[in-house]
Amino acid sequence: MAHDFPATGFVRLSQILAPYGPIPVSKSTWWQGVKDGRFPQPRKLGPRTTVWRAEDIRALFVSIGTQS
Repeated sequence: MAHDFPATGFVRLSQILAPYGPIPVSKSTWWQGVKDGRFPQPRKLGPRTTVWRAEDIRALFVSIGTQS
């Protein structure tokens, strides 16, 4: 995982998905995974602001890493 990924707090989708984030999937794949329950549920901070808990994304990245 990128050493600059936050340990706590909230992160935006651009910080989660590659090339800047640790999860190498497309936006459409990400949103389908959220809908299916494979990826963490987001939190809405406002009408155009969606975030995820950094802890949830780290846990997802670790679980993906241990499956390979």
